Amino acid sequence: MLKNTDINIRDPFVLPVLAEKQYYLYGTTGSETWTNFASGLDHYTSTDLQNWEGPFPTFRPPANFWSDRNFWAPEVHVYRERFYLFATFKAEGVCRGTQILTADGPQGPFLPVSEEPVTPRDWECLDGTLFVDANDQPWIVFCHEWVQVGDGEVCALRLSDDLTSAVGQPHLLFRASEAPWSQEINSKGRKGYVTDGPALHRLANGELIMLWSSFGAGGYTVGIARSASGDILGPWQQMPKPLYAGDGGHCMVFHTFDGQLLLAFHRPNRTPDERPQFVPLRETGSLVEII
Repeated sequence: MLKNTDINIRDPFVLPVLAEKQYYLYGTTGSETWTNFASGLDHYTSTDLQNWEGPFPTFRPPANFWSDRNFWAPEVHVYRERFYLFATFKAEGVCRGTQILTADGPQGPFLPVSEEPVTPRDWECLDGTLFVDANDQPWIVFCHEWVQVGDGEVCALRLSDDLTSAVGQPHLLFRASEAPWSQEINSKGRKGYVTDGPALHRLANGELIMLWSSFGAGGYTVGIARSASGDILGPWQQMPKPLYAGDGGHCMVFHTFDGQLLLAFHRPNRTPDERPQFVPLRETGSLVEII
């Protein structure tokens, strides 16, 4: 049995499965994050978010799979009674992108629904997540990476009903520098503003917010944006103060089986010390705050 302090992952994502009374934890394998090799994606299971079993294999690339590195930020969503895994992949000389995979259950094994990522192939993209709008239309919300555009972007792209392809062109939602708290980084001589890990949350009052990560005065940081229209295309307004500024981020929000709202993120941001963190949230009108 493992504790949270034993699990070295980045970008934790929790899927509560009520039928099993179990939480499934997915994430980027810490030891493979920055290498030129990736063996696959794994998951852990728990009944209390403190004691975990695993890791168990979630995805292992088939022989003809196009990517061999940077298997990042896996998320598993239930959509039309099936389980879909959104994850980032890359290969040498090929742009990073989010590909969608599917399985009959949360444990996998997951297989690609199409041959390529759904994000634009000439864009460096990462951290795609699923959003379903009021008309039951699926979207992928993802980051157009700062390494390509300088000022990292969060974009939304319509998907086909079966999630196998994009519909139309991406919509720019906002840029990293629009957040008052975000700071430019200098990584290996390259300067820019980072966007990471968009996570959508519909508040009890019907408003739509997005949690996303970048860098601020305290290191890796989680900020909040709010959709003025209540829908995915915004316009999006950045909150002046971050939600969390203690060198942790790439978060998501979920409800426990007893109804508690929790924030999941990794902290600290340095390798190999990243560990999953779970902290309680409460809604405060049009925002959320850490309790």
